[in-house]
Amino acid sequence: MNETKPAIQHIVFDIGKVLIHYDPEIPFSRLIPDEAERKSFFDTVCTHEWNLEQDRGRSWSDAEALLIEEHPEKEALIRAFRTHWHEMVSHAYQDSVDMMLDLIQQGRDVTMLTNFAADTFKQAQEMFPFLKVPRGVTVSGEIGMIKPDREIYDTHVNSFGLEPSACLFIDDSEKNVEGAIAAGWQSVHFTDAAKLREDLAGFGI
Repeated sequence: MNETKPAIQHIVFDIGKVLIHYDPEIPFSRLIPDEAERKSFFDTVCTHEWNLEQDRGRSWSDAEALLIEEHPEKEALIRAFRTHWHEMVSHAYQDSVDMMLDLIQQGRDVTMLTNFAADTFKQAQEMFPFLKVPRGVTVSGEIGMIKPDREIYDTHVNSFGLEPSACLFIDDSEKNVEGAIAAGWQSVHFTDAAKLREDLAGFGI
């Protein structure tokens, strides 16, 4: 099927869970040792939906204030989410990083598109300098848009002069992969580096 599609000219990487690990459980397993209590905290206080708004551009101070007003008894734990954020991104997926750097070394056009809060992304770049190597990056928190909304894919191609149908997007979220395809891109669902290597070979990369 791929031979009927435009050749890939641009490779676009997601970051979290593709190039670097992310898991809020890492610090919170220490801060809230009881598993049931910790699950309740993530289900009702620092939820995925709450955190996603920082990826959309909400400031941490506003995000914290909102939750502290609702859960004043949890203030220390709410503030701990940002304070201990660096622990959540514990390591790079070195095999994936090596693939990305090799593609750049080959002369491939590589950019990144990520749902990430603006300030934590800058922190991540200092922790993981390879995030500064690709030609550029679209960070959701800097532009007030998030995947899988169509506008962030369109913004990325316009910012970097890409041809959508010649883009290959790599993301661990099936919804984000579907969003890219809806925006006219080609895309693969990332599960691990070995599968990504197979997928790239399927596109002649």
